[in-house]
Amino acid sequence: MRIHRFYAPITLAVRNELPLPKEASHHCIQVLRYSVGDSLILFNGDGFDYIAEITAIEKKSCAVTITEKINLENESPINIHLFQGIARGDKMDLIIQKSVELGVKYFTPIFTERSNVKLDNKRQEKKLVHWQNIAISACEQSGRAIVPKINPPVQIKNLPGDENTLHLILEPTATSRITDLPKTKNIAVYIGPEGGFSPSDLDKLKSIGALGIRLGPRVLRTETAGLATIAILQTTFGDLS
Repeated sequence: MRIHRFYAPITLAVRNELPLPKEASHHCIQVLRYSVGDSLILFNGDGFDYIAEITAIEKKSCAVTITEKINLENESPINIHLFQGIARGDKMDLIIQKSVELGVKYFTPIFTERSNVKLDNKRQEKKLVHWQNIAISACEQSGRAIVPKINPPVQIKNLPGDENTLHLILEPTATSRITDLPKTKNIAVYIGPEGGFSPSDLDKLKSIGALGIRLGPRVLRTETAGLATIAILQTTFGDLS
């Protein structure tokens, strides 16, 4: 029987008895129909899984006792930071979900010259909470115990440079491929929105040291480009094989 994983943003320790968070309790009671004595896995983002046993169930809540702490070693040896041009509809949800499954460490939405999505402060705050929850759900599913941080959206003109990071952009006319790059640990990937990067966007990215790379002969959609790049990076330098 599969043991389900749940995110619990609280202090976890072996032999601790604690109430499950509201959403986890609802899922255990109403969806999975768990009983006292059933096991589950908790994680709080510290890199460990915690095996827990249900000790009490009430109408809308349940309590567990943590019985074991497991050190997970499934984080990629490379640190990929995806800077994604904010896309329309639910494309951002898909991009965040799949990039977390593929092992991205950091995610920053960016406003570019051709961005068609406008977010006021209130909508931006709601989106950020929603996107972070998407990342948490992806960690629950994929077995990751460190939750990638979804940073607040930034304007592309305000992006800082970092000389200790390899910065990459996709360019159809580029001659370099990922397999031509030197092995490195810190990699930033910049993906434009549906309309791509404008010339001024590209000038900004190249001013902070971004290198143009080519994935292949076909043009990829914004929701495909970053994921394909991450997969190739993980295969070349990381832990996909």
